[in-house]
Amino acid sequence: MPAPRLVAFDLDDTLAPSKSPIDERMGELLVALAERVEVAIISGGQLQQFQMQVVDRLPAGTDAGILARFHLMPTCGTQYYRLTADGAQTVYAHALTDDEKSRALTAVEEEARRLDLWESKTWGPILEDRGSQITFSALGQSAPVAAKTAWDPTGARKNALRDAVAARIPDLEVRSGGSTSVDITRQGIDKAYGMRQLAEQTGIDLDDMLFVGDRLDEHGNDYPVLAMGVACHAVTGWEDTAVHLEALIPTLPVR
Repeated sequence: MPAPRLVAFDLDDTLAPSKSPIDERMGELLVALAERVEVAIISGGQLQQFQMQVVDRLPAGTDAGILARFHLMPTCGTQYYRLTADGAQTVYAHALTDDEKSRALTAVEEEARRLDLWESKTWGPILEDRGSQITFSALGQSAPVAAKTAWDPTGARKNALRDAVAARIPDLEVRSGGSTSVDITRQGIDKAYGMRQLAEQTGIDLDDMLFVGDRLDEHGNDYPVLAMGVACHAVTGWEDTAVHLEALIPTLPVR
């Protein structure tokens, strides 16, 4: 493909371990990339997670003009923010209605209990209302990476829950999220939707974009981007992403 004009990333297990801050090396690479192209992050987490994991870890003194090239899309693209000198500025946020939230919460809890996936030992809440997304995290929002990895190494448990919940609420979008999570949003809003919004907001054609993610498999929440035809690069962790960026960045001209 030609040199991308925009590079978009998943967050957990692509830029950093799940729910963890990015490494100093990754922060430097993201800024170096933003000196050349637009940089987007699309993930299931809330804006506060993006702030803690990425924004607060970028190199001190990063120029405001460089920060303006970052596009933050929490909750799988149901929200969109741009960085400014005054913080994150909202472009849009597609909140679920109270009825949609209630039905989603009921369906995911009842199906998790029926499938014996409702754990008694957790690290924080299992269910979270993120405004534009309902998220089920089997071990809680703050579970350690090792515990989450061990809970469902093949993804079979999470995919079974996803299928059961989707059958209950067919008017909503139900996707496998991170290593232990299932995300529920409005129908048709996923990471592919986020990529189309990036194209509309930036004027950059989808053919000029590159997406980097760790869940490009058919059941993964990055798969919709691959399915829509955007060029994708699969990784297995943030170190893999760093190696890819170290090879890519020198090929891109500084703006």
